[in-house]
Amino acid sequence: MTGDRDRGGGQAGARVKDSRQDRLKLALRENLKRRKSQARGREDVASEPADGSLDHGSADDAGGNEPGKVTG
Repeated sequence: MTGDRDRGGGQAGARVKDSRQDRLKLALRENLKRRKSQARGREDVASEPADGSLDHGSADDAGGNEPGKVTG
């Protein structure tokens, strides 16, 4: 007689276990997405120059001389 109750409880316990597994699976997936997004953000910041500007010319251009032309 007590065996009948044990069998029913096992099915309910399995459902609880399955729902817990599903919740953990979803939580892990969201955590992975968040970590990947954060890593991408760090890579973007690391690839930018420290002063925030881009160097579009050489030192010769800044002085007003033409590159490759010797003055003097």
